[in-house]
Amino acid sequence: MAEPLDTGRPHPARVYDYLLGGKDNFAADRAAAEQGLTVNPDAATAPLQNRAFLRRAVRFLAAEAGVGQFLDIGTGLPTSPNVHEVAQAADPSARIVYVDNDPIVLTHARALLTSSPQGRTAYVDGDLRDVGEILRAPELAGTLDLGRPVAVLLLAILHFFDDDADPYTIVGRLMDALPSGSYLVVSHITADYNPTSWARFSEIMRRQGITTRLRNQPEVGRFFAGLELAEPGVVPILRWRPEGEEPLTDAQAALYGGVARKP
Repeated sequence: MAEPLDTGRPHPARVYDYLLGGKDNFAADRAAAEQGLTVNPDAATAPLQNRAFLRRAVRFLAAEAGVGQFLDIGTGLPTSPNVHEVAQAADPSARIVYVDNDPIVLTHARALLTSSPQGRTAYVDGDLRDVGEILRAPELAGTLDLGRPVAVLLLAILHFFDDDADPYTIVGRLMDALPSGSYLVVSHITADYNPTSWARFSEIMRRQGITTRLRNQPEVGRFFAGLELAEPGVVPILRWRPEGEEPLTDAQAALYGGVARKP
C-alpha cells in the first residue's frame, strides 16, 4: 500500500522526478537531490539515461521478443514516453500493469492509464517487498494473464534495497511465479566507474532516509541467476543495444542494465 504522504521527508520517486526535470516534488526532495548533485553531478545524467535504456529494452521486448505483457514495479511519476506508450507503439494489444507505493504517483496514475483501444493498462498500489500482494492484486488479475509470458521491469529500484532486505530472493519469487518465456529487465546504479563520488552520494541519501546500495557488475548479474541473458548481457546501460553514438561515458550514466528470459 502507498506510504503516508510526508512532504518533509524525501521519497525516491520524487527525487528521481526532480532529477528528470519534473515538477511533482517537494522542498525535501529537491534539497536531497541538490545535496547529492554537489558531490556527484552524474546523478543528474543517470536518470535520463535510465529512461533511454527503458525505452530500448521495452521496444526490444515488444517488437522483437514478442512479449505482450509488462509488469513495471517502481514505476515512478509519469514521464513520457511511459512503458505502455513504447510497448503499444510496437504492439497495440500490449497490456501493462504499473506498481508503486508513493501516494503522489498514485494521484497521477490516470496519466499511466491512457491505453490504446486494443490494449490495457492498470495501476497497483503496492510495494516490491510484498510480491504476493502485487501478484494477488485484482487490478493485475484483470489485466495480465499470468499463464502467459510477462516482462518484469525493475528499473532503478533495486539499489533502494539493502542486503538485509534480500532483494535477490524478492526477484526470485517474482520470476518463480511467472511462466517460461517471461523476461526480467533490471537497471541498477553502480559505483564501479566513480567510487568516491557515488559513495558520497549514497551517504547523503542515507542521511536523508533513502537507502542507496551501490552494486558492482557481478552483484547486478546475480539478479539474473537461472535466466538466459539477451545480448550483450549485463553491461553499462549506454552499451545495451545503443541506437546511435552517445557522447556520454559509462561513468556519467553509472548504471548497469540487462534483459533476460526465463527458460
